[in-house]
Amino acid sequence: MQLEVLKKTENPLLKRVEVTFKAIHKAEPTPTRDALRAFLAKELNATKDIVVIDSQASTFGRYETFGYAKVYKTKEKALAVERKHILVRNKLIEPEVKEKKEAAPKPEKPAPAAKPEKAAAAPKAEAPKPEAKPEAKPEPKAERPSAKEEKKPAPAREERKPAEKKEEKKEEKKDEKKPEPTKKKGGK
Repeated sequence: MQLEVLKKTENPLLKRVEVTFKAIHKAEPTPTRDALRAFLAKELNATKDIVVIDSQASTFGRYETFGYAKVYKTKEKALAVERKHILVRNKLIEPEVKEKKEAAPKPEKPAPAAKPEKAAAAPKAEAPKPEAKPEAKPEPKAERPSAKEEKKPAPAREERKPAEKKEEKKEEKKDEKKPEPTKKKGGK
């Protein structure tokens, strides 16, 4: 892998050097962030822990990766200035793991109580009674007839064959096409 520094800018206010770079990696996969940090540190005579790669992108179909990195004077300055997610990506700090709140253990549901078997425990003294059907209640007389009685059946339609229907339509069209006889003007 070859590394070319395209642009190098000194930023004295934040005590860092900002670098735009191009990495050429023929017949190799896209280099990892750690590998790029190591190459940049070697190229810029710095240690790996003060190099922070802000972004990197490979171009489709080419063996080139362009990127933007920052080289700080000290690691403490890098930790103070850089955003947390960038520091995590560069493995300068460990990601924060949110601890789940330990909720009170849920009370276990009691097992369903076994129903005591009454039939097996106590012998039946009486003979089983035959089941009585409930008596039908007489319906109160309504002043209005029920919905079923109100509805009258629709009159039956005449069933015609499809051929007859076509003939009727033809006759109707002929009648429409015939002009009405007109009276001639003139006195005779």
